[in-house]
Amino acid sequence: MDCVKEQDPEATAPSVIDRYYTRWFRADMKEKPCEDHCVLQHSNRLCVVTLAETHPILQNGREIKSIDYKISNGCSRLNNKVSGKSKKGGQFLTEFAPLCKITCTDETEYTIYSCIRGRLLEVNESILEKPTLLLEKPSTEGYIAIILPKFEECKTITKDLLSREEFESVVSKRTVAQSLPS
Repeated sequence: MDCVKEQDPEATAPSVIDRYYTRWFRADMKEKPCEDHCVLQHSNRLCVVTLAETHPILQNGREIKSIDYKISNGCSRLNNKVSGKSKKGGQFLTEFAPLCKITCTDETEYTIYSCIRGRLLEVNESILEKPTLLLEKPSTEGYIAIILPKFEECKTITKDLLSREEFESVVSKRTVAQSLPS
């Protein structure tokens, strides 16, 4: 009698993120090398802004000192109030609108940008209370914000973003360039 070993379905099943979201990347935000962002786009248009796995915050065992959603004296992303089915009242963001500033314990400061145009639905207040979520689970519980692009723009918002393959090519070229003697 032949024994067929069954595969564990959990071992091969894709994650919820991989199943329901498309990953898009923005490399080198605002001319700052390696400050890569990731946008998880759901089929319902919602976009979740996270840090790409190559972002310096997620490298070399860094620790987060503070996260501040206050962008300027007159603007705090924490004051964003959305209501109703059409999400009225949410702050409108452009691709280079800052979402928050993150300061590491070595005093290095990083500005996280929206990467896409749309209405800010929510910022993740959980990372204010527990900044380690950003380091431990950047694509899930440690997300930065949720943005809803305009319906008519939802097909084009990713035109300036990179697919996973394009992003990996950029990162590999960057790694080669960094390893060359100056």
